Amino acid sequence: MKLKGLRWWIIGLIALATIINYIDRSALAVMWPSIQDELGFTNYDYAIMLNVFMVAYALGQSLSGRMFDWVGTRMGYVISIAVWGASTALHAVARGLFSFSFFRATLGLSEAGNWPGAVKSNAEWFPVKERAIAQGIFNSGASIGSVIAPPLIAMLYLGFGWRITFLIVGLLGIVWVIPWLIINKTTPDKHPWLEESERQYILSGQVQAEEDAAEEKPLPMAKILSYRESWAVLVSRFFLEPIWWLFVGWMPLYLADTYGFDVKQIGLFAWVPYVGAAVGSIAGGWYAGRLMGGGASVDKARKNTITIGGAIMFLGLVATILMADTPLKFVLIVALVLFGFQFSI
Repeated sequence: MKLKGLRWWIIGLIALATIINYIDRSALAVMWPSIQDELGFTNYDYAIMLNVFMVAYALGQSLSGRMFDWVGTRMGYVISIAVWGASTALHAVARGLFSFSFFRATLGLSEAGNWPGAVKSNAEWFPVKERAIAQGIFNSGASIGSVIAPPLIAMLYLGFGWRITFLIVGLLGIVWVIPWLIINKTTPDKHPWLEESERQYILSGQVQAEEDAAEEKPLPMAKILSYRESWAVLVSRFFLEPIWWLFVGWMPLYLADTYGFDVKQIGLFAWVPYVGAAVGSIAGGWYAGRLMGGGASVDKARKNTITIGGAIMFLGLVATILMADTPLKFVLIVALVLFGFQFSI
């Protein structure tokens, strides 16, 4: 049996995993008003859960990269998504701050594996000239997942309640493992379903990249940190990332506390800002590419893009204070902020 365009099936499954990733992580925030009322939590408790997730996620970025190098992308993804699916489903039996925080920690640790796994799979399955478009495909899963998560979770909640909703969205990841194991049997050089012409196309397009990588020695961390450019990236992300996570983590709660929204209303409004983020991601890449195509250096193109994105974010943040007097205005302004964020990165 041969499967035409097998590499696109692989990256398509990774994009689907990314969509599930964002649905799972969004479930708690969207359903928080109901969970809070039923279990007597405070927003301080939610802040603890959110911070536990983020610390675990940061740790998981490092650990999962090593895991994928050790077990390979096929089994690395199975481990990551099985654990994050189970962690999401187990929210259904959580009763207090400790149990919720524990499951948020295991969710963060395991969800972090999606990105190292996606990048490594891209390098295995695509020639160098196609890797940018392949990365764009699986990156789109983040925007798609963020857009569909609020209405999907709200719909499930209205039909089944918050506990069953956690079970359902958790099972999505576990079900995903089945086609992944069937289609991604092994690496391209040995895969029995890969047409020989596609195999040669993939492998021949990787030869020069592998030779170049073999000639390059990895820089030690001290050397990397000796460059001003490294600190520019670190400092800029230090100030940019909290703005993204502020809205990702707290926007549903703000809609509930400020405008009295229930879970259904959150589902109807909370997806809007992520449309702005998706458009910003595309626009930022197009703008930087246009500058470089016109002769600008990579450094100048990136600085211009970051500056414009940062200015848009600043204006949007000011507007949330001065102009967001209705729910619709608020989500549209936040869409502008997230547009600026994605434009800049």
